[in-house]
Amino acid sequence: MTHWDERAAPGPDDPLGQCVYGSRLLGAQPALVLHGGGNTSVKATVPDVFGDPVEVLYVKGSGSDLATIDRTGFTALRLDAVKALLRLDSLSDTRMMNELRAARLDAGAPDPSVETLLHALLPYPAVLHSHADAVIALTNRPDGAALVRSVLGDGVVVVPYVMPGFDLAKHCAETVPGRLSPDTTGLVLLNHGLFTFGTTTEEAYRRHLALIATAEEFLAPYRPQWTVSTPPVVEPTTIAALRKEISDLAGVPMVLRRYDDDRVRGFVTRPDLASVGTRGPLTPDHVIRTKAVPLVGTDVAAYARAYRDHFAAYAGRRGVPLTMLDPAPRVLLDPAFGMLTAGPRAVDTQIAADIYTHTIDVIACAEAAGGYRALDPAALFDVEYWELEQAKLRRTAARAPYTGEVALVTGAASGIGRGCAQALRAKGCAVIGLDRAPHGVDAPDYLAVQTDVTDPAAVGAALRQGVERFGGIDVVVAAAGVFPGAKPLRDFDSGAWRRTMAVNAEAIAGLLGAVHPLLALAPRGGRVVVVGSKNVPAPGPGAAAYSASKAAVTQLSRVAALEWAPDGIRVNVVHPDAVFDTGLWTEELLRDRAARYGLTVAEYKRRNLLRVEITSRQVGESVAALCSDAFAATTGAQIPVDGGNERVI
Repeated sequence: MTHWDERAAPGPDDPLGQCVYGSRLLGAQPALVLHGGGNTSVKATVPDVFGDPVEVLYVKGSGSDLATIDRTGFTALRLDAVKALLRLDSLSDTRMMNELRAARLDAGAPDPSVETLLHALLPYPAVLHSHADAVIALTNRPDGAALVRSVLGDGVVVVPYVMPGFDLAKHCAETVPGRLSPDTTGLVLLNHGLFTFGTTTEEAYRRHLALIATAEEFLAPYRPQWTVSTPPVVEPTTIAALRKEISDLAGVPMVLRRYDDDRVRGFVTRPDLASVGTRGPLTPDHVIRTKAVPLVGTDVAAYARAYRDHFAAYAGRRGVPLTMLDPAPRVLLDPAFGMLTAGPRAVDTQIAADIYTHTIDVIACAEAAGGYRALDPAALFDVEYWELEQAKLRRTAARAPYTGEVALVTGAASGIGRGCAQALRAKGCAVIGLDRAPHGVDAPDYLAVQTDVTDPAAVGAALRQGVERFGGIDVVVAAAGVFPGAKPLRDFDSGAWRRTMAVNAEAIAGLLGAVHPLLALAPRGGRVVVVGSKNVPAPGPGAAAYSASKAAVTQLSRVAALEWAPDGIRVNVVHPDAVFDTGLWTEELLRDRAARYGLTVAEYKRRNLLRVEITSRQVGESVAALCSDAFAATTGAQIPVDGGNERVI
C-alpha cells in the first residue's frame, strides 16, 4: 500500500489539493481502483461570483481517472442544491444528472460522479470510495454482510446492494445517518466497495488503508499460490479464426489479446472453472467492460445464444424499450488458450484483462475462504443497460475508420514505413511494427518487434507475437527496403545484388506466404500494400539492383492479387519518388544531386509536375487510403505517389 507522505501532500488549508493528492494515491493502486473506478470528494467554502461564501462539494468528475486526476478533474457543486434532491421520493437518474449539472459553479466543469448524492449525504468533509479487492472478497460471499461485520468490526456500517445513483443515495439517506457514530470509520456497500471519511482527506485515506489492511490480514491464509507452468502453444490461425467469429458477432472488427501467465493458467485449469468462472463480476460496473460472465471454452455461438436469451428474459424490467448490445464475449477462459480478452480497441482488451485478472484473484481467494457469489443476473442486467453506464462508453472518441483492425508494417522504425504506421494508427489500426532498428514506441495499440525481415524464422515469431497481442492481421504494408547505392552495371556487385533482392523482393515473398492464412481470416477482408518505386516504370542509371528488385516485387504483388482475390484479399502497389525524409537521403547527397541539375536543394525536392515535396507522411496517408472502403473494388493496381513524373506519365 502507498502511504501518505506529509512532506509531499498539501495541508488541510488546501482541501481540494489534499483531495487530489489522496485520490492519486488511491488511483495508483490497482488493487483499489481500476480504469476510472472509484470516486472522491471534499466539502469546502468558497466565494461565489458575488463574493459571498457558499458551501460546495468538490466531487470527482465522471470518467476521470483517480491515478492522474488534477484539480480540473473535480466539479464544484452547490452543496445545498445537491442535498435538496434527497428530499424527493423518486428521481430518474437522467433527471438527477441534469440537476447535478445545474448545481455546478462552473458550467464547463465535468459531469459529476453518479454517486455525488451519497458523498453529499455523508456528514464528513472528506470522503473516499474505492472498489478494493480485499473488501470485495469479503462482500461477494453468501454471508457477506456478517463476514464484513466480523472482520472489519462495529466501526463499519454495512449497506446491502442497491443500484448506484438516486436509489442508492435515497436508501442510504433513510438508513445510514442513524447508524453513524463518532467511532464510525467507514461504509461498506455489499458487492460494490468501501467508503471512508474524515475531517481531512488524510484522515479518510488512513482509515481506508487501515480497513483494507484488516481485510488483507484475514484473507492472507486463503491467497492462492500460483505455480510456475508452461503454457501450451496456440497456432496464430486458431486465434485469428476466433477473432473473426467474435468480430462477426459484434458486427465490427475486434481486437483479441491472449494472456497465459501463471495466474491465468492456474485459474483456467481448475476443475471447477465452468462454475467459478461464470459467477459474475466483482462489481456491477465491470459489466460494461467484461459483460456479466466470460465465455468458458470456445463455443462463441453458444455464448451468443445465451446472451440473447438473457436479454430477452430481462429486457422488460424497466418498462422502456431497450436495444440489445452485441452478444460477443469480452473475456474467454479455456485451458488451451489461457485467457483471451476482446474489445473494439487494443486498450479495451487491456482494460478487460486488468479487470478480470483482479477478478481471478478475488474469486480464488473467496472460494478458498468459503465461496464467491456475485450479484444476481437481474441486477447485473440493470447496470449493463443502465443509461448512465452506457454514457461512459459513448464519451469515448468517435470510432475511427480502422478501429478494431490490425496492420503489420515492415520497415516501421523510420521513413515511409513509419509514415504508414502512423497514418494507420491515426485511423484506428493497431500496428505490429517490424524493423531491424529499435522503434521507441510504447503504446497499447503498437507492438514494436525488432527483427530482420530476411529471416523467415524471425518473421514467423513476429507474426505469432503480433497475433497473440492483437488477435490477427487485416493489413500488411511491406515498406522495408534497401538501396545499395548508385553503381553502373560495368561495376556489377553480386553481393549487393543478392542483398538487395533478398530484402526488397524475396523477404516480401516469404512474408506474404506466411501471412496469407491470417489475411484470409480478416473480418473485413485482407489488404496488402507493397511499397514499390518510381524506378519500376522509370528506372534510373546506376540503380540496376534496386530497380530490378522493385520490379520483381511489383510482379509478385500482381501474382498475389490474382491468386488471393477469391479470399477477398486486395493487393496493391504504391510507387513513391523522391521521398527525401527517409534514411536513403543525406544532406550531402541532396546537395550533390541538386547541383547536378543546377537547382537549389529546395527546388530539387520539388522537381515534379505539381511542384510539391513528397514526404513519408504523405505516402503513409496514401497507403492508408488505399486500404479503405473507397478502394474496395481495387486490386492489382499500381499507384504513383510522386507529384507527377514526366518519364512515368
